Amino acid sequence: MTTFIYPDARRDERVVEDYHGTKVADPYRWVENPESEETKAFVDAQNDVTTPFLNRCEFKQKLHDRIKEVWDYPKYGCPFKRGDNYYYFHNSGLQNQSVMYVQDTLDGEPRVFLDPNSLSEDGTIALRGQAFSEDGKYYAYGLSNSGSDWVTIKFRSAPSGEDLPDVLERVKFSSMAWTHDHKGLFYNCYPQQEGKSDGTETTSNLNQKLFYHRIGTKQSEDILVAEFPENPKWMIGAEVTDCGRYLILSIRQGCDPVNRLYFVDLDALEQGIVGKLPYVKVVDNFEAEYEYITNEDTVMTFKTNLDSPRYKLINIDFSNLADANWNTLVKEDERNVLEWVGCVGSTLVLCYLKDVKNALVLCDLATGQEKGCLPLDVGTVVGYSGGKKDTEIFYQFMSFLTPGIIYHCDMTSDTAQPKIFRQICVKDFDLSQFETNQVFYPSKDGTKIPMFIVHRKGIQLDGNRPVLLYGYGGFNVSITPSFSVSRLVYMQHLGGVLAVPNIRGGGEYGETWHKAGIMGSKQNVFDDFQAAAEYLIKNKYTQPKRIVINGGSNGGLLVGACVNQRPDLFGSAIAQVGVMDMLRFHKFTIGHAWVTDYGSADNAEDFEWLYKYSPLHNIRVPPGDLQYPSILLLTGDHDDRVVPLHSLKYIAELQHKFRDVGKQTNPLMIQIDTKSGHGSGKPTAKIIEEVTDIYCFMSLTLGLEWAE
Repeated sequence: MTTFIYPDARRDERVVEDYHGTKVADPYRWVENPESEETKAFVDAQNDVTTPFLNRCEFKQKLHDRIKEVWDYPKYGCPFKRGDNYYYFHNSGLQNQSVMYVQDTLDGEPRVFLDPNSLSEDGTIALRGQAFSEDGKYYAYGLSNSGSDWVTIKFRSAPSGEDLPDVLERVKFSSMAWTHDHKGLFYNCYPQQEGKSDGTETTSNLNQKLFYHRIGTKQSEDILVAEFPENPKWMIGAEVTDCGRYLILSIRQGCDPVNRLYFVDLDALEQGIVGKLPYVKVVDNFEAEYEYITNEDTVMTFKTNLDSPRYKLINIDFSNLADANWNTLVKEDERNVLEWVGCVGSTLVLCYLKDVKNALVLCDLATGQEKGCLPLDVGTVVGYSGGKKDTEIFYQFMSFLTPGIIYHCDMTSDTAQPKIFRQICVKDFDLSQFETNQVFYPSKDGTKIPMFIVHRKGIQLDGNRPVLLYGYGGFNVSITPSFSVSRLVYMQHLGGVLAVPNIRGGGEYGETWHKAGIMGSKQNVFDDFQAAAEYLIKNKYTQPKRIVINGGSNGGLLVGACVNQRPDLFGSAIAQVGVMDMLRFHKFTIGHAWVTDYGSADNAEDFEWLYKYSPLHNIRVPPGDLQYPSILLLTGDHDDRVVPLHSLKYIAELQHKFRDVGKQTNPLMIQIDTKSGHGSGKPTAKIIEEVTDIYCFMSLTLGLEWAE
């Protein structure tokens, strides 16, 4: 029996909040200050417990080396044409960041256009957002440091790659939209605030503004073109139409797929862009989503969920905005979700999600009539390029067992026939030894939930297989098949099974599926995930002590809630950058945007359901001999999306509750990474280190053994 000595975190019992008559203690509120010496000491003390434990894994180095070995294969993104040149991203294998290349022709000699690896020794400066001017001669690109959501926008001449002096700071959740005169672009900025703004702060992000920057001028001279001070939580999306005449404004106040829709006729500005823009309101409520696709003169095509939870295409004539003139171009599919739409010439490319598998359909822009389909295997379209003025498209396919196939399709032919442009291969690895199956299992209320199960072919279902059960379940996000070499190593050398259930709260079956897992219906998400574990046990894949559950962000909340509700059902739990304090999440950085999915404890009705499942507030010592599963929390010091205080509070409360409980022999741990954020842009070296630690924790707590 192992006894773990955890850091002794100070409990301040005086901190009590009154929520609509219910007194709730918050004894670790002091960790909300990431700059305090006490918080820093607590972080160091936790890492001093976790790191030696992970190092106990006898095959840690072998695991790390094998993951690194398999990871070392060339990766490519879809080529895309800007101006007269083609661009694409490429990673030779283990580069921390992918490099952007430029070619004069598709078969021309590639040369480096932008190498983010040259910007930092450890690869922690990453590309975050990009936009070419309409003529392809200017390139705007965002840089994020240490995983923070804060971005600095810089500029280059294209295709030379020569740096320009322009620099835009304090950018976050930003548009990058060039005017078609190539003179400047629209972008989003937040006002100055007290304290730091480097990704380690917790200050709420409010009062986003839209500016216009002219190339060759200082940021201090940029023109404020839109702001909504009476609605500080609003965020302003900006996009210039394909014709260049209109600026589309999409106003959002949270993460719900709804937005207000305004536009500006740029051609009607007699003096040009000199101040706040005179926008016209097309939709002035948050009842549906309107995503601009393309336009023919004044007739705009939008993808929308207006009275269509699986989405449709509509036309709105900006010269006559009356509702009676809105026309459906492509009606809602009765079963399948319209995920995204592209337009090339007179052809629309529609990507549908059919039972969590993508399908590509071609339709006529003028009539909406179907023109054909592009063949796809079972999996996901992870990349696409092709614009209104182009004559070709590229799209990239991926699955659990397909690293990537990039297709090229000439759209000038009446019968578009895609050809393989580039096939991505993992060196010296036989993917044919694995298989993927999709099953549908009943949740607690009888709802059928799809789940992918991946494992080596021919394994014996003896009820004792280790299972990695991964889930998300929120914010209309669909978890579709994706390729992961680290998971392949887990399946090949640790004998494991991967299970990915598509639980409610996601977008797998449209807005109805999403709404069934939010607000007061959030318990459906946890029920769906727990039912997945029960299915795997019932069908002889595994047993409770051999199941590890894993999720990140909203998926971290999922892990925390399920551990609290069913500690008997899992052997181990790994929560990455999880939302754990459901009563105060909305007070930090961009947390206020999540109220559309979760609700807010400031509201009495919302408080009731949040308090019932909040991971931080529902830790209970289970009865009898039952203990909590082994738990590993992972977070980063520069995560300004889900700030680290969530994980710090949860681990402090968890260790406090079980500190003197003798039956709790399973470890309860956290690892806090430095120069690391919510996940986006994380360098390859850090990713490999993190997944190695995850599989070491699984091996130590589930009793896994290495097999060649």
